Amino acid sequence: MTVPAGSSSSSSCSASFWWRSAADCAREPNPLCAVSDSGSRAAADWIRAVASLSISVCLPMASTYPPTSPLPLSGLSCPPPWIRAAPTRIGHLFPRLPGQSEYNRHLRDLAPALLTAAMWLARAVPTWWENLRLMDGTPVRCGAPKVTVDRSMLGEIAGYGRDVSHHAFYWGAKLMLITTTDGAVCAFSLAHPKELDERQQALHLLHVQDCAPGPAPIVCDKGFAGVGIENAAADLGHVLIRPVRQDEPAPGVEVFPSWLRQRIEAVIWTLKNQLGLERHAARTTEGLWARVCQRIVALNAVIWHNWLIGAPVKRSLIAYDH
Repeated sequence: MTVPAGSSSSSSCSASFWWRSAADCAREPNPLCAVSDSGSRAAADWIRAVASLSISVCLPMASTYPPTSPLPLSGLSCPPPWIRAAPTRIGHLFPRLPGQSEYNRHLRDLAPALLTAAMWLARAVPTWWENLRLMDGTPVRCGAPKVTVDRSMLGEIAGYGRDVSHHAFYWGAKLMLITTTDGAVCAFSLAHPKELDERQQALHLLHVQDCAPGPAPIVCDKGFAGVGIENAAADLGHVLIRPVRQDEPAPGVEVFPSWLRQRIEAVIWTLKNQLGLERHAARTTEGLWARVCQRIVALNAVIWHNWLIGAPVKRSLIAYDH
């Protein structure tokens, strides 16, 4: 599976901005995307089954396909420990379980299905229709030693960047997220940290993916300050709400919801720690994209299922991670 590059805003994005739109998915023989109007209800039922099984067992693409979404929820974030534990945990559910290389190949092939399921789940929760979104970026570290950087196959998406929150440099990719207020990821992208800064990546993401049914205010941080991005987002109908910078005059009243800003930080923490994105173990660009989609579909499936059962905390993974 080759992940196409989105290049609608500038030519510099073609090698660094990785995303998958519905039109791209429809060109592939994917049972989730390549459906006619008459089969839309069957496709929705199929995606609903994918979401349900992603919490408990696996994605039912075929009887020989490996379990994918429960891996982040199992406490075994890397494929080797999960593959070793799979025969005792779920071996009775499958006629045959794959090895590590076959697992990685199937996971890369499942990336379009994982993305489609994640976006369907984000649109199936009630907060999709709320007129508010949260946006932030976070680094996805891909290696530290110089030998790893020189020999890695992630060079087209990974590079050196600076993590402002932790005052540290890293080698990896930049993940941009737009979520609902309950944490469901409704748009995301990976980009090279040197070729696209945070504001350019966010603007590109707003252009190529629908993050809301209509224009909506987006809560973000000081990194998205600037007349250019604010005017460009306003042209798309989105108003950026952010804290005031030190070189800007203080407003007469407090208008920035600091308590709401912390929610997307909690979503990022859930993806990186509970769902193991910080230890993704990807070695190629396609593998990294598939593992990001894998974590996001698991998070969206948990939120969607918690809405169905009426759980008080919609983003709680306690019932699924042990």
